[in-house]
Amino acid sequence: MRRKTAGRFRLVLRTSLGFAALGAGSSVAGAGVVALLLLLQGLPEDVGDRGWTLGVTAAVVVAVSLLVGTLWTAYLQRRTVVWFTIGRPPTEAEARRALRLPIDMAVVSGTLWLLGALTLGTLAGVLGSFGDAAGIALTIGLGGLTTAGLTYLAAEWVARPVMTMALDVLPPSGSLPVTVLTRLVVTWALASGVPLIGVLLVTTPPDLGHGNPTASLIVLSVTGLVTGAIGTALLSRAVAAPLHRLRVALDGIARGRTDVHVNVDDSSEIGMLQTSVNELAAGLREQDRMRDLFGRHVGTDVARHALEYGASLSGDVREVTALFVDVVDSTALASRTPPRELVAKLNRFFASVVSAVDARGGLVNKFQGDAALCVFGAPTRLADGPTMALAAARAIRDAVLAEGELDLGIGVATGQVFAGQLGASSRLEYTVIGDAVNEAARLTEHAKAVPSRVLASETTVKSALGGEREHWRLHGELHLRGRHRETRTWTT
Repeated sequence: MRRKTAGRFRLVLRTSLGFAALGAGSSVAGAGVVALLLLLQGLPEDVGDRGWTLGVTAAVVVAVSLLVGTLWTAYLQRRTVVWFTIGRPPTEAEARRALRLPIDMAVVSGTLWLLGALTLGTLAGVLGSFGDAAGIALTIGLGGLTTAGLTYLAAEWVARPVMTMALDVLPPSGSLPVTVLTRLVVTWALASGVPLIGVLLVTTPPDLGHGNPTASLIVLSVTGLVTGAIGTALLSRAVAAPLHRLRVALDGIARGRTDVHVNVDDSSEIGMLQTSVNELAAGLREQDRMRDLFGRHVGTDVARHALEYGASLSGDVREVTALFVDVVDSTALASRTPPRELVAKLNRFFASVVSAVDARGGLVNKFQGDAALCVFGAPTRLADGPTMALAAARAIRDAVLAEGELDLGIGVATGQVFAGQLGASSRLEYTVIGDAVNEAARLTEHAKAVPSRVLASETTVKSALGGEREHWRLHGELHLRGRHRETRTWTT
């Protein structure tokens, strides 16, 4: 915990120092460029020997602005530092203030530059002429716009860790404090708008100053190139980098990954996209979980069939092979076995059933207490359902008897059945209904007394492939409950 807090404190310190360096560096650099332009243009021309007054005042304004800007920025950060350092999720109000940090930083910078332009412009008008006042105020104003724009874009980058935590509490919604359009306009102003306005002021009437415009135009061009490059780099970091992460995340989702998560670290439309991608991944994870639970309850084949064709009270008649397996003397077993132990034994028993049936393309249609009905040929059609069912019956018998926990009987029969959804529109169950299912259940009753514990109808054995039929031998004719004719049976 201490290491985590210490790590957050170092991150807060770096962020705070970043804001301080950003405010001071941009202001000093902007002030230097403005001062150079004023000197190159020969402003103010009418001040004469009183120019030192204007120079000293400008230095004082810059110093006071740096001090006030630093204190103002610290005031804006005071509450953010606390919850971010201790790792506490911010309240909605705290998160909202944190998301406004870049705008607030730009407002601080712009306000201080505006006050400086008014102060120095007024002083130039008093000491010189109206032209001097207008030239100085406009030049400082353009410098302030450039500095405020850079501060805004850079503050978004510096405040990214804080904004990530704030966006966890207050995700981007319809009311956005920042938009991509805002960033594009600011970048355009830095790269083209402000430098070109400066060029117009230098080269068109009324002339602001009487210095050689060539040097001023060179300074404006270099300033436009530098600020444009910095602004474009910050814009690409704020827009292109998140879009790249979104593309990677969507590629992962397209390949079937649902564990994708994108950090929401942007309060603009990009942040809304990040949130949407996370919601998409969460929805897909929920669908996979529901599909998994659905498949565990009804079988993967039934689940796939329902997802592909929808759930309705419909079905069709087809030939299937039914396998019914039941535990011998389950009533006595339940009376002498504790419930938890009995359930554990039944789960191991059913695990053997599911494993053998799934391996051969069948469906465990339902568990009925200590019995199970398995189907081969529905909903997925099988070319050799009888062969697979007979092989599964032998595998189940061998696996369960090898464990030695339970005794069982298995019946296998083949015939026409209805396979489909049964129930009501609000509660459906996939099932098979027909004589073959009843025959398999009746064969199971007799199989419990057969040494091999397996009985199959003659139709099933004769429909199987030759390799499987070799494992079976004629058992004899049996009178099955509910049937009028004798049933010819086989065993293994």
